Amino acid sequence: MSAYRRQQFRYILADILSSETVWLLFLLFRWIVYEGRLFSVEEILIPAFNFYIPIILYPLGCLIVYYLSGYYLHPFRRSLSKEFLTTFVSALIISLTAFFLIVIDDHVKDYQRYLVSLYVLFLTQFSISYVCRLIVGWVSKLYHVREDRIVIDPPSGNETELYRQIREAYPTGKPIYIRPRVYDLLTGAAQIRTLDDEALICITDLNMTDSEVCIKRAFDIVVSAVFLILLSPLYALLALLVRYSSKGPVFYKQERIGLHGKVFQIYKFRSMIVSAEEDGTPQLSKKDDSRITKAGHWLRKYRFDELPQLWNVLKGDMSFVGPRPERPYFINLIEQQAPYYCLLYKIRPGLTSWGPIRVGYTDTMEKMIRRLNYDIAYMENMSLLLDIKILILTISVIFNGKGQ
Repeated sequence: MSAYRRQQFRYILADILSSETVWLLFLLFRWIVYEGRLFSVEEILIPAFNFYIPIILYPLGCLIVYYLSGYYLHPFRRSLSKEFLTTFVSALIISLTAFFLIVIDDHVKDYQRYLVSLYVLFLTQFSISYVCRLIVGWVSKLYHVREDRIVIDPPSGNETELYRQIREAYPTGKPIYIRPRVYDLLTGAAQIRTLDDEALICITDLNMTDSEVCIKRAFDIVVSAVFLILLSPLYALLALLVRYSSKGPVFYKQERIGLHGKVFQIYKFRSMIVSAEEDGTPQLSKKDDSRITKAGHWLRKYRFDELPQLWNVLKGDMSFVGPRPERPYFINLIEQQAPYYCLLYKIRPGLTSWGPIRVGYTDTMEKMIRRLNYDIAYMENMSLLLDIKILILTISVIFNGKGQ
């Protein structure tokens, strides 16, 4: 296990223990102050809903809020001010949620007790979780637990060599830093972080906030899972259509390059004849391609052939929005003209992105490079709002049957 994963685990464990402690203390507060049953706890614990179920759901809910806040994304890079603010906002959200789901159902004589309960829950949640997180951070510093990272010293006047080093570093999954040149410092084109008293540029950081990155991934998981279930009858019909329209398997898979430059298998409904690449040489699809089956033309027109990729999204190979993953053969060709292709490796590839919408199917190398440039532009301007816009445009393309 990497130092990054171990540090994440420490914070998660600390949050679980602190959340359990908070809930038990809050229950004790309610029993003592409002119920007056300090010596008849047995009567409250066994039959009441507010012990056994919340003792599991409360810490789970806390972890969900903490994850969506982006707290676990960079366990080694967190200032005291950010630690305080993130914990404060998360504790407020958790307290308000618990209050409206549980506490507000209490039967009280004085409504001021509602406010007191909310205040006590928030104060307990914030103080205990904040102290536990500070302890984890201090212990890590005491034992010199640090982030695993790769630092690249850019070769002078050789951009191709720099991109080669970046491409080779990505599969490690470690943050990649570059020592800045004078031009980088003067123009302010890159974000500078101080690590061990050395100014470095982190090229693996995303332009999204940590919270947006985690919300984006949570959206991918939830929506892909729901769609896989709801569209299962459509999957069955499409499978029958492919099966009886031409000889060969229903699905086919290909090697693609994804996050951190790692290989994964992409899944599609087969839309071409089995011998589409009989000689083994990858070929780009073209308009009125004779290799496409009759059913395949319809599948590709409405992008139904790509529905199995929802499984790739659920697994984490892909996202709903991100640059289309490419085959290693074509990446090698692209890099001969655009060696910066490897910069895309810092984000998950997707079902759709700005590049495919603007360029469409890429049946020439010129189109592939144009699509790459649009994808780079998307990556440098990532946001949840931009993702929503791209999804809306994609839905329009699908309903208009503009696929190929």
